[in-house]
Amino acid sequence: MQGIENRILRLIAGGASLTETAAQICLEVEKASPGAICSVVNVCRAGLLHPLAAPSLAPEYCARMEGVMIGPEVGSCGVAAYTRKPVLVTDISADPKWTRYCAFPTSLGLKACWSAPVIDDGEPIGALAVFFPEARGPCDDELAVFASCVDLCAIAMRRHERALERERRASVDALTALPNRAAFNIALKSLACDDPGSWGLFVVDLDNLKIVNDTFGHRAGDGLLQTASARIAAAVSPDVTFRLGGDEFAVVIRRPEALADLDETAHRILEAIRAPADCDGNAIVPSGTIGGAIVSTGDESAEAVYKNADFALYHAKETGRGGFVRFWPGIDTRIVNRQATIKDVSAALGEGRIDAHYQPVMRLDTREIVGVEALCRLRKPNGEIVPAARFRDATSDVRVAVELTSRMLDVVARDVRHWIDLGIPFQHVGVNVSTADFYSGDLLSKLETSFGRVGVPLSHIIIEVSENVSIGCRNGDVDRVVERLRASGIRVALDDFGTGHASLTHLLNVPVDAIKIDQTFVARLKRHDASLAIVQGIIDIARKLDIRVIAEGIETEAQAEQLVSMGCRLGQGFLFSAAVDRDSMTEMLLQRAQGMAEFIPMFYEQPPGSEQIFDAVTETELARSA
Repeated sequence: MQGIENRILRLIAGGASLTETAAQICLEVEKASPGAICSVVNVCRAGLLHPLAAPSLAPEYCARMEGVMIGPEVGSCGVAAYTRKPVLVTDISADPKWTRYCAFPTSLGLKACWSAPVIDDGEPIGALAVFFPEARGPCDDELAVFASCVDLCAIAMRRHERALERERRASVDALTALPNRAAFNIALKSLACDDPGSWGLFVVDLDNLKIVNDTFGHRAGDGLLQTASARIAAAVSPDVTFRLGGDEFAVVIRRPEALADLDETAHRILEAIRAPADCDGNAIVPSGTIGGAIVSTGDESAEAVYKNADFALYHAKETGRGGFVRFWPGIDTRIVNRQATIKDVSAALGEGRIDAHYQPVMRLDTREIVGVEALCRLRKPNGEIVPAARFRDATSDVRVAVELTSRMLDVVARDVRHWIDLGIPFQHVGVNVSTADFYSGDLLSKLETSFGRVGVPLSHIIIEVSENVSIGCRNGDVDRVVERLRASGIRVALDDFGTGHASLTHLLNVPVDAIKIDQTFVARLKRHDASLAIVQGIIDIARKLDIRVIAEGIETEAQAEQLVSMGCRLGQGFLFSAAVDRDSMTEMLLQRAQGMAEFIPMFYEQPPGSEQIFDAVTETELARSA
């Protein structure tokens, strides 16, 4: 052993290449254990195997191992590097670690292989392996030589690593010390031939990097990236994490237990990211969103898996940041359709083809109009009117959602001004807003600008908030905006009540002026149906809280009469009118607006407009009468 160490150390000191040194180590091992065949591999930061020396093995074997990613079933060297522990395989043909790679060594008459990782600073940088022509393990003398040669490999590799540090920077991210996109691309190619189900991919996006950079500066942003990258890498170790650039990371999942439950693996990453962090002296709570995919078919390329994971990430960010979405067939089509819809709506906004239609809100007892609900409509270049249900996906884009609201506010304010100028005793118009409007921080300013420009008091407005918007923003942003709106004289209504996740307790925490009973309850107002008790309970509780109730989706006289008998005074639906354009609504208001009974010009008895109604983009107010 002393002689082996001296010979190898002289080579290293003399500046011999790593390949030359590794080859000599192999020969020394084979000389000490006749019949054995030794090989040395390097493991790069991306977790890929790179054969260094195997003087007694056929070159084809080394070629087959080049660029293979370490993992739990990647032969003795791949498993040793993956687990950071020695691996002793006494029968290659029967051991599951060799299932995918046993054909070549067994064809050479090799039956056993034991390997040990070469570790530097806790990370695998290589592995040394010894093959035997018989099914056996090493004796004590062989183990001693083997251990000494592993140490010599570590010395040679560390020297080589220092010499190549500058070159290595091309594949390592300088800020996070993770493998970079170039390393990821190489790793991805190495996975192309692996079996279906043997690996998966996460693409992780940090949600708040831009906010941190803009608010606290780029040093804080760099701190956030370093903290988040370390947490992601620790949460998935020994699987490999890459920084793809900006705020995006990728994780190649190889562990069987992680692949078996991707949701739990993603949850563990997200929980690790969310712990508070000190970033350049600023207390920041990081947040991440993850898209994932698993190679599922033999003809699916690694690039396709990456693309699928990216699709899933896009969908996760569009439908609700902070969670995990796994790729499913059809998600790519949905995303493409959403992008096309966003493009269409953006064009309509730019060309002034977004307009408002209105549905009246009626007093159920007198059939007078006490308010209107504004509904967003898109006019195609050929004149076709498109209801908002068909372009709702576009509101997942924050910019489009905010621009739609701004356009609707301007149109509605203009129309209300027109009705007031006609002498109509106009009461309220409801305008629905999205989550993006609350996060933009300028909703009240927009309302004041649009309605103030034409001289319409804010008291004519009801802002309609769906349950999902109100409850989905758990950081209190919606609640605070609602308080400011009500303080300015604007009414607020909770839409689609009963279909989301709101509870009656929510009405105590964030008081509103009205709730709208969803049409699904109204449609079931029949004898012995549970909806009767639910609707009656809502009406009774709302009355005691001094909250007005509006029933949506009334289609029959029987439903209207039932609601009146239960104490509901306001409603809307096809029984009274579908949504109509401004001119048709003007005629209806002149005929049936509350307070217009003394002068009713001879207008059409039934207003035109029978297109499919969408769900509200605005809410209506309840009458202040009685």
